[in-house]
Amino acid sequence: MTGRAVAGVDIGAECVKAIILADGGKILGRSVLPTRGAFRDRVHEVMSAALDEAEVALSDLAGICTTGFGARCAPMAVRLAGETTCHVAGAYWHHRGAMTVIDIGGREPRVVHCDDAGVPGASRSVRKCAVGIGTFLMFAARHLDVHPTRLEELAAAAEEPAAIGSCCSVFGGSDVLERLREGVSPSEIALGCMQSVAERVLEIGGFAEPLIVTGGVAEYFPGVLKSLSARTGMSVRAIPEPIFAGALGAALVAWEGLDAS
Repeated sequence: MTGRAVAGVDIGAECVKAIILADGGKILGRSVLPTRGAFRDRVHEVMSAALDEAEVALSDLAGICTTGFGARCAPMAVRLAGETTCHVAGAYWHHRGAMTVIDIGGREPRVVHCDDAGVPGASRSVRKCAVGIGTFLMFAARHLDVHPTRLEELAAAAEEPAAIGSCCSVFGGSDVLERLREGVSPSEIALGCMQSVAERVLEIGGFAEPLIVTGGVAEYFPGVLKSLSARTGMSVRAIPEPIFAGALGAALVAWEGLDAS
């Protein structure tokens, strides 16, 4: 290869993502895999796939940065970065300017403001019992027997949402099973799940336009963004390939490390 390349790896509770970034900011390769089994095994698997697409060898990488729930489970990494830092960096790469970044992933959603230079401020998150948003939606899709990306389509057919609690992810999952046992239509349950998640995110507060969403929920469950927009009265939009925001941000942090050395 010519020039330099770095990798960013986001090891999440639901998915592991990797991006290979070239000098000049070009994405050479990317990969995403469901999180299962040992985190280290998934990291090696997702890195191999991203490197193959990029046609880059691991030994050619000038730096590797990890982030996410399992950030310390990548022995090849030379740098770790916080999720807030990486998601803001990934969002700013697409949207240059001040914004409110809403990171909605498998585990813990966050709301953080960044200024015109992309510098993040304080991060706000949900109550402990409200975490696991992406995991909850995956659970709902499985029990409604639809692919996660079709949950929004299913919800669109409902006239009214089913009663799905927003206080706790575990209780919300129980509500899904209870509504199915009661014979409530899958479309009404799907809509109830979208609204349940939107309500949990709204509890965080601190919203100021533009609202830019990152994370796997925006990738697989775009109906949540529609619910957020309806409840806030604001425009809510995701960056391109929002599931890769953390990995992209980690790769950008790796570049910063090279420039500083």
